[in-house]
Amino acid sequence: MIEGWEWDESLFAGAARYYRRGRLPYAPGFAAAIAEELALDGRGRLLDVGCGPGTVTVPLAPWFAEVVGLDPDGGMLAEAARQGVTDARWVRARAEDLPAGLGVFRVVTFAQSFHWVDRARVAATVLGMLEPGGAIVHISDVQDPPPSPVPLPRPLPPYERIGELVRRYLGPDRRAGQGTIAGGRTPGREDLVIAAAGFVAARRVTVPAGRPVERGTDDLVAWTLSLSGSAPHLFGDRLGDFERDLRALLDDAGGRFAEQRRPTDLQFWRKPDR
Repeated sequence: MIEGWEWDESLFAGAARYYRRGRLPYAPGFAAAIAEELALDGRGRLLDVGCGPGTVTVPLAPWFAEVVGLDPDGGMLAEAARQGVTDARWVRARAEDLPAGLGVFRVVTFAQSFHWVDRARVAATVLGMLEPGGAIVHISDVQDPPPSPVPLPRPLPPYERIGELVRRYLGPDRRAGQGTIAGGRTPGREDLVIAAAGFVAARRVTVPAGRPVERGTDDLVAWTLSLSGSAPHLFGDRLGDFERDLRALLDDAGGRFAEQRRPTDLQFWRKPDR
């Protein structure tokens, strides 16, 4: 878990309805890459911890007999349920509540959610929830990828200016629920934490990013309000003013943008067979 920060239920309050539109998708084919690496065949169960609106749970569902999405935010789970996936179960709980009577799983995924939890405790618990030979998959964007050789059809989104506007409203420290994150950084080295819990045979797969994505003002407003550091509740009665200023900023920058999404980083760890 992030040092000096305590979880509270407001972390993503109000962000769920913006999440699916605002967040860039993972690289095309990330689900197929997981299925190939783990020889998934439609059997067994998936647990997606910190599932949000089903960003990972839904694409992986065809490769399992049942999928379970776990998230403490009811709004996120409501968005996930709206996608109408059969053989899916959406459970409101924190990772620290596991095993929560959920049973045994073939695969457990953490898609950019592991840093929010008590990592050592949750990894040890998940080890006991996996069938022999089961796997943890940590899914994230590749950090600092090389520049794409594909030229962008439009200018990049003005992310620095968006960040300046957020700080003007919320202050210099990155907000997270009712607290802040010192230095604005989240912990890394998931590999060390997961290995210490007893997992073995780590392997890493990078899924190529695919083509550039075009984005408009509505997309960038949704992206901003989907983030824990600029979730709607943080602005209180100034939310309308912030959104007005954000839209003006984006329209002034042209209103139409493009960016190359990052490759997707997949890290696999296996539970020993015995």
